[in-house]
Amino acid sequence: MSDYTFRHAICNEVYQGWKFHDACKSIRQIGYTGIEIAPFTLSENPADIPLNDRQQYRGIMNSEGLEFVGLHWLMMAPKGLHLTTADAAVHRKSWDHVHSMIDLCADLAGNKGTHNGVIVFGSPFQRSTTGGMSRDEAVRRFRDGFAECATHAATSNVTLLVEALPSAQSDVVNTLKEAVEIVDYVNMPSVKTMFDTHNALDETDPHDQVVDQYYGYIRHVHVNELDGKHCSRGDYDFKPLLRKLRDRGYPGWVSLEAFDFSFGSEVIATESLRYLESEIAKL
Repeated sequence: MSDYTFRHAICNEVYQGWKFHDACKSIRQIGYTGIEIAPFTLSENPADIPLNDRQQYRGIMNSEGLEFVGLHWLMMAPKGLHLTTADAAVHRKSWDHVHSMIDLCADLAGNKGTHNGVIVFGSPFQRSTTGGMSRDEAVRRFRDGFAECATHAATSNVTLLVEALPSAQSDVVNTLKEAVEIVDYVNMPSVKTMFDTHNALDETDPHDQVVDQYYGYIRHVHVNELDGKHCSRGDYDFKPLLRKLRDRGYPGWVSLEAFDFSFGSEVIATESLRYLESEIAKL
């Protein structure tokens, strides 16, 4: 597909400590066209961000030529949230927070009436078993939470994404197959899944084959090295994955999510994009 163009985005926590406008300017100058936002970088209580501030964030993104992609690291703030706990008050507060983040996502996107972005559900500590709960019970609570939020997401034109995490991070939903089981259970277009190279350690098949098998469910892709460093700082071969996405005509974003920030914001952003571009040129 010679006319296919990848859409590159970056997760904004790489730019923690930067003013939002300065971060957006840097991201666009480096060559990204999309920005994914971790709500805790905007506020200690993201649900309380005033509408005027949400509009200002959207205006800054627009002014710098960046498209808002969506939200991730949803459950980091406020503190004390847990999606699968048996504590009824914490459980309700946590899923009410998800509803608030659906609204935040739509507001940052501008409520365009078509697609207002994705919400990636990673947050390993806030979904794992706790208090002696069985894994099956935790998965059921996680699954039922998605089902309960699906209509709100649909009416807001936001897509909730069940992210698989390796067993070293969480014991709830460790493979794309398990994520897809939740998607099938909910059975609404507003709940899908995504693929993250760093978080696919429990997959037994090559990653491009996994993506091919579940392609119809995937709405977003995160790229990073297996140890959490940014692209180019490890030995992960991105070409099979990128080739599969290109051949499939994947319309979504390829979004950089790094976990090691020691290299510095602009080094991480620049090295990753230049490396991905060089790998794409080899396809």
